[in-house]
Amino acid sequence: MLEISEKLSHHHETMTDLSVALSYDARKKSRIRVALSNGEEAAIFMPRGSILRGGDILVASDGRKITVIAADQAVSRVTAKTAQALTRAAYHLGNRHVPLQIEASWLIFEQDAVLKDMLLGLGDIEVEDLDAPFEPEAGAYGGGHHHGHDH
Repeated sequence: MLEISEKLSHHHETMTDLSVALSYDARKKSRIRVALSNGEEAAIFMPRGSILRGGDILVASDGRKITVIAADQAVSRVTAKTAQALTRAAYHLGNRHVPLQIEASWLIFEQDAVLKDMLLGLGDIEVEDLDAPFEPEAGAYGGGHHHGHDH
């Protein structure tokens, strides 16, 4: 089985022939078996506590490079009628330590019916369930938030 234990630190121009699509939960695991885009099985070994992000480039034991794709998964997108209402939603989700993707006009979290009901109960908030990639904030001590287009 192909082994992968290296992540490139600078990758914005690296071309790859292979990819691996992983949910956020899978990208948090330090050891996981995966199927690459060509159907080949591989084992990923990353340092404990690391999180793979969409756009990361991994290097396999045979030198091949693999692009990590943030797979579509069941998420909920929160929008609000006012900035204050959206901020209130972020506060309540953060107070529950929910992994949260934060953008200028919306929030995304992994689908959870209880959280959805709580948010709708706040008023002036809409919650839409959808399948989309999930790239939550890394946290205050986790190196910040990264998108594939960041340098």
